[in-house]
Amino acid sequence: MSQDIVADALNMMLNAKKAKKEVIKVKRISNVLIEILKIMKRFGAIKKYKIETKEKSIEITLGDFLECKVIKPRFTVEKTEIEKYKRRYLPARNIGVIIISTNQGLMTHEEAYEKGIGGSLISYFY
Repeated sequence: MSQDIVADALNMMLNAKKAKKEVIKVKRISNVLIEILKIMKRFGAIKKYKIETKEKSIEITLGDFLECKVIKPRFTVEKTEIEKYKRRYLPARNIGVIIISTNQGLMTHEEAYEKGIGGSLISYFY
């Protein structure tokens, strides 16, 4: 088990999707992971998630996605550089989402571009 909770969770989701499983249980959670799951739920990549506070785990029902990975190292980008990383990580225009950590919280690359702010690249999915 590595130290990166978000990377572990996204790898578990990708492996479960390839194994055609519907539900997975992640035993380690963090606030960043929960925010990423909220964004993924908004785009249909996951159907739902349930946080179990006693066990400190989260149960995730997978939705429609082909790929979900963490971006390492976590590049710091300005508003003008977002397009370059979209071409690097996403398969085509208007397909996929890059999640960026900004001073206003986690948001998609489109929201960050509209607000004119940069941040640190966290993950992507499509």
